[in-house]
Amino acid sequence: MRFTRLIAVLLTAVMTVGCQSLWNGGTNVRTTDTAEKSGTGELRTGLEPLTKRFPALDDVEQARWMSGTLGSDRAPGPSTYWIDAVVTLPESKIDELKSAYAPESTGKSPEVVEGLRAELPTGTFLTSDRLDQAFSHDKWFAKAYLVPDRRALVLVATGT
Repeated sequence: MRFTRLIAVLLTAVMTVGCQSLWNGGTNVRTTDTAEKSGTGELRTGLEPLTKRFPALDDVEQARWMSGTLGSDRAPGPSTYWIDAVVTLPESKIDELKSAYAPESTGKSPEVVEGLRAELPTGTFLTSDRLDQAFSHDKWFAKAYLVPDRRALVLVATGT
């Protein structure tokens, strides 16, 4: 009985190490807990894909955004998608968002992909859980950052 348990433990350990090595591309490098964003690197400006996924962006004037999938395309199962966007909104929409969701400065700034960093507005980023919820919809979870002085909203979103 003890021998059987020992064999089971050893087999589990060997399979775990083997799978970790496979998922790390066979490099035995320790991975972080967050999946990496991958995509085409294309900086997009079309509004319809954003307004379709985020109905609260009904008044968007312009946008610069990138998208792709999280993790490796070699991983089995459904994909998790990401969208990082910097959008310009009318002053009235900015005022509405500030009034309705009371975002505050937390000292945090959005973590967007490298290709979008140059598009980030300067100024103080305002956030709140309620603002995040306003842009989270259907199967999309969004972290929203408002920069009122620039009439800008930055979304960092993931969905399935």
